[in-house]
Amino acid sequence: MTTVGDAMNSRLVTMGSASSLAEAASVMSQARVGSVLIMNGDRLEGILTERDIVRAISHDIQSPTDAIAHWMTTSPMTVEKDSSLGEARDLMDRSHIRHLPVTEAGRLVGMLSMRDLIRVGAARTREA
Repeated sequence: MTTVGDAMNSRLVTMGSASSLAEAASVMSQARVGSVLIMNGDRLEGILTERDIVRAISHDIQSPTDAIAHWMTTSPMTVEKDSSLGEARDLMDRSHIRHLPVTEAGRLVGMLSMRDLIRVGAARTREA
């Protein structure tokens, strides 16, 4: 069984909730990721995604100066590192999300994205 830990990205892109949406967009672009994890010390406070930024701008053209805290998803869903990829994919599908923080014993250890799931699926296709 392929687990979330086998497919996740362990490089965490994090910010604080007081940073602006514009700063978050810049960090996401430079890191070539579709989301940032919002941390308060070692605690996962939220997640901000590309969709959140689009939603913010569609509501208020001045929103790029807003704090991330205003637009982020608080207390995001997470998945355990030893969960199966099928479980994670089903959770992402049911919840209509493309980014899923990964934990191990309650500690943030990675990020699983739809892109990661596609990469694993493509590798399996090449092997077959």
